[in-house]
Amino acid sequence: MTSADLVLPPTDRQTPTAAVLQPPANQSLDAALAETNVLLERHGFLVALYPSSLPAAHEHRLHMVRSVLETDRIALLKLDLPPLGIAVLTRQLRQLSVCDFSAGVIASAARLLSHYVYAGALLNSVTKLDRIPVSLKSHAKSWMPGSQFAVLSNPEPQLIKLGGEEKLTGPEFATQLAVAAGQLSSSWVTETLAPAWQVQGTQEVGLPTASPGWWGTPKVVEFAAFLPDVSVLYQLVSSVRIEQCHWCGTQLIGDRCGFCSAPVATAAEPHAVLSRGAT
Repeated sequence: MTSADLVLPPTDRQTPTAAVLQPPANQSLDAALAETNVLLERHGFLVALYPSSLPAAHEHRLHMVRSVLETDRIALLKLDLPPLGIAVLTRQLRQLSVCDFSAGVIASAARLLSHYVYAGALLNSVTKLDRIPVSLKSHAKSWMPGSQFAVLSNPEPQLIKLGGEEKLTGPEFATQLAVAAGQLSSSWVTETLAPAWQVQGTQEVGLPTASPGWWGTPKVVEFAAFLPDVSVLYQLVSSVRIEQCHWCGTQLIGDRCGFCSAPVATAAEPHAVLSRGAT
């Protein structure tokens, strides 16, 4: 990970923690190379997830380290999920890392599992929200005192104004809900959204440092519904046919290699579908 606040507490004793790859301002290139080399020697492979909003200098550092080490054992996965969505996805990959999957399958599983993360936020304003489409009408409403909006960024963008008849589209399978409150009350998320989505439990976590910038306001409550059970994650990933990358030879699932980004030579199978109550 590229930030310590994106490393959520493990859900069980088997889930390992994650390494934090520091930005250039906090760590010299030599130190970054040494640390990465130790990680590779200890674990064999490195799967690094980072947000698309990561500062360019930090992203450049990640690619530079991989280039200088001249290794094909580092996967750099750039994601469009909001910060808390990336955090729960990272924890899912941490859970799967103790299973019998290869590093290539785990890296490419990030794209598959991201379809099952329902990431959004409660906002008091959408005037500076540029991550999803916002209509002029919604912009105008955000200037009204007391207005609040519920926004879903993944898997499909959606924006509603609280108090109306429209509801956020939730998952049709069993999930838990991670909730991170900023300068806004989280009561609507825990008392209204969670029951509507029939979540099996809520987890309050700290608001990631990057969240106010991602959502355009510090008055935010970020949330992410996710699959918490490693057995369900395992079933989901193992249900997809494993391919071998024709370019680097790494195992993968889906349509693209997580390590070299090469597309598969043949059409990949569609990802599996879960139904509510899956265990």
